Amino acid sequence: MKFLSKLGGALLLVALVSMLAGSVALAESPLQKVMKERGLTEKDVLAAAKTYTPTGGRDEYIVCSSGGQSGQVIFYGIPSMRILKYVAVFTPEPWQGYGFDDESKAVLAQGRINGKDITYGDTHHPSFSETDGEYDGRYVFINDKANPRLAVIDLHDFETKQIVVNPFFKSDHGGAFVTPNTEYIMEASQYAAPYSDDFVSLNDFNEEYRGGLTYWKFNNEAGRIVPDESFTFEMPPYSQDLCDAGKGPSYGWGFNNSFCSERYVGGIEKGRPPYEAGCSSKDTDFLHITNWEKAAELVAKGKVKKVNGSYMIPMDQAIEEELLFLVPEPKSPHGCDVTPDGKLIIVSGKLDSHAWVYSFEKIMKAIKDKNFDGHDPYGLPIIGLDTALERSVNVGLGPLHTQFDSVDGVCYTSIYVDSQVTKWNYRTGKILDTIPIHYNVGHLMTMEGDSKTPDGKYLVALNKLSIDRFNPVGPLHPQNHQLIDIKGSQMELLYDMPLPLGEPHYAAAIKADKLKPAVRYQTGWDSRSDKKSPYRCRAGREKTVRDGNKVDVYGTVIRSHITPETIEVYEGDTVSIHLTNMERAQDEVHGFAMYGQNVQLSIEPGKTASTTFVADKPGVYPYYCTEFCSALHLEMQGYLLVMPKGYKAKDEAIVDGVKYTKADYDAQVATNVATQDVINSVVGFITSHNYQDFATVVALVEDATDQLGFAEEAKAKSEASAKKGDYQNAMLWANQWWQYQVKTADLGLRAKTFLEQNGAKKVK
Repeated sequence: MKFLSKLGGALLLVALVSMLAGSVALAESPLQKVMKERGLTEKDVLAAAKTYTPTGGRDEYIVCSSGGQSGQVIFYGIPSMRILKYVAVFTPEPWQGYGFDDESKAVLAQGRINGKDITYGDTHHPSFSETDGEYDGRYVFINDKANPRLAVIDLHDFETKQIVVNPFFKSDHGGAFVTPNTEYIMEASQYAAPYSDDFVSLNDFNEEYRGGLTYWKFNNEAGRIVPDESFTFEMPPYSQDLCDAGKGPSYGWGFNNSFCSERYVGGIEKGRPPYEAGCSSKDTDFLHITNWEKAAELVAKGKVKKVNGSYMIPMDQAIEEELLFLVPEPKSPHGCDVTPDGKLIIVSGKLDSHAWVYSFEKIMKAIKDKNFDGHDPYGLPIIGLDTALERSVNVGLGPLHTQFDSVDGVCYTSIYVDSQVTKWNYRTGKILDTIPIHYNVGHLMTMEGDSKTPDGKYLVALNKLSIDRFNPVGPLHPQNHQLIDIKGSQMELLYDMPLPLGEPHYAAAIKADKLKPAVRYQTGWDSRSDKKSPYRCRAGREKTVRDGNKVDVYGTVIRSHITPETIEVYEGDTVSIHLTNMERAQDEVHGFAMYGQNVQLSIEPGKTASTTFVADKPGVYPYYCTEFCSALHLEMQGYLLVMPKGYKAKDEAIVDGVKYTKADYDAQVATNVATQDVINSVVGFITSHNYQDFATVVALVEDATDQLGFAEEAKAKSEASAKKGDYQNAMLWANQWWQYQVKTADLGLRAKTFLEQNGAKKVK
């Protein structure tokens, strides 16, 4: 009985413990409390965890997105979806000084059309440079649809280095797309127009208006487009559109689709139906197929003539040399995508529900056998649809663009009308999954989805409408980029990101570890030309040079002063101010803004930037540093004094607002000595550790050493003034000595903290 009693008691105790444990388990956790307060589900929290990047963490991928009507491009991270930078391309952008400093004005000037400055662009399709079909992280190219231009962005510093204007087109949508080793950048025209700048009546549309495709030669070593070695295919007055370059077995060939092959010219003003009525009446349009490799050989052999100063391959020559062919495609297509293995080309039609898969092998056989269904009105050979087509797959209403997965055969197509993404297999034609999108998806991208070996993992849908997704901010809404997890068999929506800058049309994602951007420039660097600036200046060598009414100011900026602090010129002078940032620690950017002269510079560490203007009105023009760079940032100031013509300066000394005594000087010196003790302690810590193994710390130490050198110079001037009994200047120089010490300590403490946080080891 006692045994049973003990057993019963034990069982009761176990039951009580279980109940207590249950009550503890039922207690609301901090996470559950947050979920309850914000109305979040477990699915919401899991999605958030998949995108969360802890403080100091880095993203796995970097996205370059077009900025649409802003004329810029946008970089953001995945999976965090944090915006990292807007890069100015075709449009002035003051934060970066783009279009305000002389160096970037020269880049923008490359984009002039008919002698007119064009400071607006409609960026559409960014493309990363490639090596053997893989993104190499060196350059990004972007087109301007409104004005047929291409720009080169160097990923060494994420700055625009070059703009070229197409010598034939009046618009382009089919750019920029690169060949597998970035030999060429493809740019297709959009709306047919005369190649000349002369007036040509629409009555002559069929005879005088033309489309086209330009292959811009790119010099990979120089990092610049070479217009003199580029060439253009003359094409019929269809609206050429998106492009892609072949790879693997299709290397040397390019593909671009078209719409409005009806060649209809609308005009409701004259009683004719609008363009859209006539440009959607046929069941098919044309996929254009170009042999760029053979065309390049003909150019190199001098067998192609120049028109408008550039190589032009007319249609009759393209026909004779077998360079250009057509294949019917679904009407109003808006996607042209070569599969990773280069064997198939996928085209979708906005006014169809199918994605059409073409076989490159079948196309080549038809060309070899001269197996054509006929010719278009301009004599271009047409390969039969049944001859070239591998299969047609019903993917949804309004299919547009296709991107690829790391799994062979798996791809994703944006479905505009149905507002969804369709996952399917282009080898079998089987639909694998669909996911609703918010709303009206245009382009989409997977990670490195245009390359030879796509990564898969994530997909971003670039949606045209956001409607109810974000807080309302007036009639002009942001775009909506939606991040989707594609690692599993079913797609999962993770994140909505508003993009409030133009209409981002297309984006491309690259592995972050492929990017090796600089964190500072060589001292005195012209970042736009990628060479030493002729206007660079070193500390202590600042000067002002006058040549007639042309004044050049060679100055420096460093925490916390601009040298010179006073610039004196006369009314009517043309003034050029050249400033070199002497900092070597990354992030220590200085700005330079001036009242009334439309001046704003962004001067990154090591960079030399210039601004030129006419001082046409006498007056006082304060200038200052626009970047909060130090504790004495607000004191980083100066004056441009524009004196009237014939003005004679008064020979009078400036009267200080405060008078200092020996006691003031002695107190400041005592502070300086105590500050030096702190500096010595920090220096001792740094030098006792392996700081030279950390590039960031080495740069900080170099800057700190410079600042300490300036402190010694100020100290010597202070002591010399005190020796003469001039305690006014002794005190001021002692204070300047201390300012340099403060900046030294700031740098040193940053270096010390970095070493502590990054596992620095004590040296023996």
